[in-house]
Amino acid sequence: MKIAIGTAQFGLNYGIANQRGQVSHDEAKAILDCASNSGIDTLDTAIAYGESEKLLGEIGVEKWRVITKLPPMPNNVLDAGEWVRESALGSLSRLKVSRLGGVLLHRSEELLGSRGQELYLALVSLRNQGKVEKIGVSIYNPEELDALWSIYKFDIVQAPFNVIDRRLSTSGWLARLHDSGVEVHTRSAFLQGLLLMSQKERPVAFDRWRTIWDFWQEWTTANSVTPLQACLGFVLSRDEISRVVVGVDGLSQLKEILSNSKVSVTEPPAILASNDENLINPSRWATS
Repeated sequence: MKIAIGTAQFGLNYGIANQRGQVSHDEAKAILDCASNSGIDTLDTAIAYGESEKLLGEIGVEKWRVITKLPPMPNNVLDAGEWVRESALGSLSRLKVSRLGGVLLHRSEELLGSRGQELYLALVSLRNQGKVEKIGVSIYNPEELDALWSIYKFDIVQAPFNVIDRRLSTSGWLARLHDSGVEVHTRSAFLQGLLLMSQKERPVAFDRWRTIWDFWQEWTTANSVTPLQACLGFVLSRDEISRVVVGVDGLSQLKEILSNSKVSVTEPPAILASNDENLINPSRWATS
């Protein structure tokens, strides 16, 4: 099963479409039980996701492959290697597992700074010690890989990829990563739920991209598919992608995703794609 469960909502009130707030302990356990029974084996979390790691540890995730992410390293850290080690050991402790499926840097540009080699070697050391299965980076733009690729070797790269944000593919990096044996994890399949909203639900701040929304609605209607089916079909059909991380804020939402994940969908036309950072990068939404 390619789908992986994103757990930001387990620790935070996260996502523009999240109307239910942070997921409760019981709901989170029900989500994980359903996911496991459906063949899902991977969880995506991060130290920065509030109480997410702690909650997962309380539920019990020993049988899961857990990928976590290190936050940006504070400026006052004197020993980068020790900071990486302590951060990872903290995650292991909170998650109550003996080994992490993966540790990713949340900000890949840190590897290009003066302490980049230190950070990377610390990750390699964790992998060599068996504390971590795979190491890598979480990126926001495939261009980040242009500078990193000749210096570092990664086991996993996580990147945004959806009907509108196709940069991972159009840049050539999706094929290049896959051909190099790198495990590709994608996120933002629904653009934080924006692609699933009706015109009435969508915040007015996104009206300036009305042409895209109108075409999206026309295309899904003409092809007799729902936006959910089209979004899932677009990412799950890519052989180069190992895992598609989807965040859920309730059991019913997971069940809906699972029931729509096997629908065969014609690829949405390239006219829907956009490189506008104010649209495709959620971190820019507050300032756009």
